[in-house]
Amino acid sequence: MPLSSISKTPRSTAIFTLCWIAAVATPGRAVAGSPDAVAAGVVNGYRRYNAACNHCHGPDGVGSTFAPPLIETVLDAAAFRRAVLDGKASGVSVMKGFADDPNIAPYVEDIYAYLKARAEGEMGRGRPEP
Repeated sequence: MPLSSISKTPRSTAIFTLCWIAAVATPGRAVAGSPDAVAAGVVNGYRRYNAACNHCHGPDGVGSTFAPPLIETVLDAAAFRRAVLDGKASGVSVMKGFADDPNIAPYVEDIYAYLKARAEGEMGRGRPEP
């Protein structure tokens, strides 16, 4: 069957639409400005934090023997962004920058939203509900 005839059937249009939505949708992201945007950012921040940051900074941002806690003293958003993207050194501790990491750099604001919610007591330990 030629491609031109397939693309005009209702079923193929529905399948194409569903595949397109699945391809471009990012889990945990809401439309900017919507009431769910902050909550979605926190959930996505939790996911991103646990994929990359918790190995050194401990579960839920509480710190570890390798790196300090991130929920006791919250940096402002700009300082947090600089530290994550450019890296940070303090005494003998060094954190590399993640500006080139496609799993971290685009999601710094979400990670910050998650840690800020933890620091301000807006959410407890563990996985947040989306």
